[in-house]
Amino acid sequence: MPRRIKIFDTTLRDGEQSPGCSMNMSEKLRMAEQLDALGVDVIEAGFAIASPGDFQAVKSISGVVKNATVASLARALDKDIKVAYDAVKDAVRPRIHVFLATSDIHMEYKLKMTREEVLKRTFDAVSYAKSLCDDIEFSAEDASRSDPDFLCRVLEEAIRAGATTVNIPDTVGYAVPDEYGELISYVIKNVKGIENVDVSVHCHNDLGMATANSLAAVKAGATQVECTVNGIGERAGNTALEEVVMALYTRKNFFDADCGVDTTQIFKSSKLLSMITGVKVQPNKAIVGENAFAHEAGIHQHGVLANKKTYEIMTPESIGLTENKMVLGKHSGKHALSDRLRSLGLTVTDEALAEIFDEFKKLADRQKSVSDRDIEALVHKKSVSVPESYKLDRFVINVGNTITTTSAVRLDCPDGQKREVVTSSAFGPIDASYKAINDIVGGESFELVDFLIDSVTGGTDAQGAVTVKIKSEGNVYNGHAVSLDIVNAAVMAYVSAINNMIYDKSLVKGGDN
Repeated sequence: MPRRIKIFDTTLRDGEQSPGCSMNMSEKLRMAEQLDALGVDVIEAGFAIASPGDFQAVKSISGVVKNATVASLARALDKDIKVAYDAVKDAVRPRIHVFLATSDIHMEYKLKMTREEVLKRTFDAVSYAKSLCDDIEFSAEDASRSDPDFLCRVLEEAIRAGATTVNIPDTVGYAVPDEYGELISYVIKNVKGIENVDVSVHCHNDLGMATANSLAAVKAGATQVECTVNGIGERAGNTALEEVVMALYTRKNFFDADCGVDTTQIFKSSKLLSMITGVKVQPNKAIVGENAFAHEAGIHQHGVLANKKTYEIMTPESIGLTENKMVLGKHSGKHALSDRLRSLGLTVTDEALAEIFDEFKKLADRQKSVSDRDIEALVHKKSVSVPESYKLDRFVINVGNTITTTSAVRLDCPDGQKREVVTSSAFGPIDASYKAINDIVGGESFELVDFLIDSVTGGTDAQGAVTVKIKSEGNVYNGHAVSLDIVNAAVMAYVSAINNMIYDKSLVKGGDN
C-alpha cells in the first residue's frame, strides 16, 4: 500500500514573503479557503508575531479553514510561541511551528549561541509549545548545511520535548538530490524516536532543485513536504506544490506514495494566486504554465491526435483544465454561463451570478466570443469582499497629442460626500487620474510602488487587467481591476488598493493582539 505523504502549504507565510506577492486580509482568506478545498494537510497561515496584521490574518484564517491543520511560525522564544498559539488556538486543528538554526554559520553569526545552548533552547521551546498545543512542528533551520550528528542530537531533543513533526529544511537551496536524500536517510536511521513523528522537508529553489530535492527526500522516507502554489517564496522560491503532487500522482509506482490533494483543484488554485498577487507564472512552468499542455511541433501534434499518451504524461483534466468546446457569446443565457462557471470550478452566489451575467452580456456585445479567461476575470472582479471606503463615481479624461492631459475624478467618500478633483499631467491620463485621487484621499499616506497592465486575452477588444501595488508604513497593498477600457481599469485598481489598505489597517486596529 502506498505511503501517505502530507502536504504542508506555506503559500500564505513563506510564499507571501516573496517580493510582489503580499496579500491583504480578504485575499488571504480567499486563498486559505481554496487551499482547504485543494485538500492540503497543513496551511501555514503566517508568522503571527511579525506584526499585528499577521496575527489577525492567522487568527482569521484559523476561523474559516474547516479541514486542514492551521499552523503559525514562531521563533524558539516564549513570546513568539504564545502569540502563535493565541492566533491558531481556535482552529479545528491548530499547530505551532517552532524553528531554530542548527548550522555552524547561523549559530555563530546570527544566533551567537553554542551548540549546547541550541540544544537546551530547542528542548525548552518545544516543551513550552507542547504545554499549549498538542501538535508541534520543530524546524532545524539551515539543516542541509548543519553537521549531521549535531542535527540528529537537536532533533532528538525536539522529539523528547514533544514535537510531533520534525522538519529538515534546505533553507538556502544549497543541497543536491543525492546528498539531500542521504541526509534524510541518515536522520531517520540515527534519531531516537523519529519513527513516532512525521519527517518533513522544506526546500528552496536557489539552484533550481527544490522539487527534485523534495522528491529525493520522499524516496528516502520523508512523510511531509512543505511547498507553495506556483513555487512562490523567498529569493528563487520554494518547492512548487503542483510539481510535487503531480509527480506523486503520475509516478505513483516509482515513489510508492501518494497524497490527499484533489488534483483537479490545482489549476484553479494557481490561477487564484496569480490573480490575487498579480504575479503570473512563466508560460513554460511545469503543470500550470500556459504551454504545459500546448503542442506546436508538427510531429508532436500528429502524435497527440493519434493518442494523447504519446506526448502527454498527464491529462489537462487531471489538474482541473477543461476542454469545453461550447462557445459563449451575446446570445448565451444565464444557464450556459452558470454551467461554464461550474466546469471551471468557480462557485458564486445567485446574487453574484446575476451581476456577473450583466457584465458578461456587456462584454459579449463588444467581443464575438467570451473566453474562459474572460469569465475568470469577471468572477474575480465581483468576488472582492473588501468594503469600499472610496468608490469611483465617474472620471472624465481630456487627452490629445497637442494638449496637456487633464483628468476629472469624482469619488464617493467615507463621510457620504462626493468629491471631485481636476488635475493635469504631462505623463498621460493614468498619471493625471492618480494625482486627482491622491488629492481626494489626502488624509492617507502611501506611495505607488508597482503598476502592471495585462490583457486578459488577445486582440484590441480584450479586457485589460491592471494590478497596482501601494506601500504604506512598510506594508504593501494590492489593487486589481478588469475593464474593456484600460484607463478605467487603472483607476479602479488604484481605488481598490487604497480600500484594501484602509480595510487592513482597520482590522489591525480592531485586533486583540
